[in-house]
Amino acid sequence: MSRGEVGNKIKELRQSYGFKQLIIADYLEVDQSLISQIEKGEREPSSGIIKKLSDLFDCNVSTFIEGNSKNNQLNVVYRSKDITKEDLKAIAAINRIALNLEKMQHLESNKT
Repeated sequence: MSRGEVGNKIKELRQSYGFKQLIIADYLEVDQSLISQIEKGEREPSSGIIKKLSDLFDCNVSTFIEGNSKNNQLNVVYRSKDITKEDLKAIAAINRIALNLEKMQHLESNKT
């Protein structure tokens, strides 16, 4: 995928979760202007940013690299409009567990 396509995918996922650039930047520990530049295709995200976003958005890294559109987005209702960096870290950790479970189940089903 091109830099612009990666940026568009990040923006699409961010908006589908209802997150603002500022909270994503806080979660990634970067400046909000970097998120804007990435989404506009002006900057390329680092591998660390891609990994953190894949955890947060419950998708594989290939979603951003190859354009694989599989996304396991869960419908989540937040009790507060004030989502924090810690909330996003918790969401990412839960999604990582879910992705690992899915991978293990896939490996197990391929054994038989």
